[in-house]
Amino acid sequence: MTGTLVAGVDSSTQSCKVELRARDDGRLMGSGSAPHPPATPPASEQDPGAWWDAFVLAFSAAVRDAGAAPGDVSAISVAAQCHGLVVLDAHDEVIRPAKLWNDTTSTPELLELRARIGDAALIRRTGSLPTAAFTLSKIAWLARHEPHAFARVRRILLPHDYLTFRLTGRAVTDRSEASGTAYYDAAENRYLTEHLDLVADADWLPMLPAVLGPDEPAGEVTPAALDALGLRGPVLVGAGGGDQHAAALGLGMVPGDLMYSFGTSGVVMGVSEQPVHDPEGFVDGVADMADGYVPLVSTLNAAKVTDTFARLLGVGHEELSRLALRAPALERRPVMAAYLDGERKPNRPAARGLLSGITSHTTREQLARAAYEGVVFGLYAGQGHLERSAVPTSGRVLAVGGGARSAAYTQLLADTVRRPVLLADAAEATARGAAVQAAAVATGTPVVSVRDAWAPPTRVAAEPGTFPARAWDDYRATAAVTGLDPA
Repeated sequence: MTGTLVAGVDSSTQSCKVELRARDDGRLMGSGSAPHPPATPPASEQDPGAWWDAFVLAFSAAVRDAGAAPGDVSAISVAAQCHGLVVLDAHDEVIRPAKLWNDTTSTPELLELRARIGDAALIRRTGSLPTAAFTLSKIAWLARHEPHAFARVRRILLPHDYLTFRLTGRAVTDRSEASGTAYYDAAENRYLTEHLDLVADADWLPMLPAVLGPDEPAGEVTPAALDALGLRGPVLVGAGGGDQHAAALGLGMVPGDLMYSFGTSGVVMGVSEQPVHDPEGFVDGVADMADGYVPLVSTLNAAKVTDTFARLLGVGHEELSRLALRAPALERRPVMAAYLDGERKPNRPAARGLLSGITSHTTREQLARAAYEGVVFGLYAGQGHLERSAVPTSGRVLAVGGGARSAAYTQLLADTVRRPVLLADAAEATARGAAVQAAAVATGTPVVSVRDAWAPPTRVAAEPGTFPARAWDDYRATAAVTGLDPA
């Protein structure tokens, strides 16, 4: 089996997952996972060293699962949670814990930068109106609140960049991740150091990773990393990318397809061959991992909303799903604007959830349904913003993430979008997408060709039933009461 496997890595907020796939046809040969330390808003941080430790454990588990030998892996690619700030000193040591995408403490710095740059200019240059999730605001927070740490910074990396750096010794990134920083123009493929100049007077370019193309290798795994992973070289490493961007590759998404992701955060995402600029700032017009774009709307609150209601109602997730599906669709019932831990689309970091329409006759079934619909409706509003921005959405509707295993999520989504909802034969779409890139690098094949060849089969998870028109209208009214009208 020498050199016939490639590894795709998904380093998410919660854990690291590794898939080993056959280099030539994408068959899953082995997988492994390991947890990350918990992190919750508003001050959400993790030690990057813990990501590496989890990666080594997950990789070793995948190798054992595949029964692979040291020389069987020919390439690795890493996808990871987006936006987080990793800073290294002159000795390439981590200076402080990484501030993650869901850390909202840099909101004041973000608002100041938006005022100085201008929202229209930000959208025109970066494709997005950044929230506190974006890396620029986190750099500004570090400069203001920890000046001694900031003075030591010699490298600025994103989470997937850090793991690639540990593998290769090279500071590199890709278009998908760079376009989520608020200091990179994907259409022109250049860093916007003028945005960083507003943070501090510094020589920024040497601190930033080189931006690689989707088919361009980052380098080879170093002897030290080969030893840590139990591999024999040479092993190539791809440029990597963001988690949702890799999921689009793993699902074989093409223009017209929609992906609804129900994870810690929620995402509704399309595919576009052209740059997307939403003047209202709801859509992030970020680059993809294949020389195109994956415009998306992301919410801070998704499956953790139903986690919370399962706890409050004292039931497991399967029972919560059954309760929600027993609530009649047409009756007047409670609805929820599900902004439990603040929200980023719309950008309201201090918001809290609002449950309305409760009466003395409210049932457990109605409360369960309100929890699921609060998540689904928030993302469905995002689909409207994609369509307003001329993103094609007439293709497949794919559900992914841990929440997609819930019958309530898929059925209520199908009812809301009024189209069948599909599940792909790809339990870990992000890891699969990273493996697509690894195979492209290993074989010298364009990544889009591997994407199309490896596109997983799909099955219908739910057919549309009754559109919950009254609940949707009540949801919009509830959001408007909080000043968070989604439409």
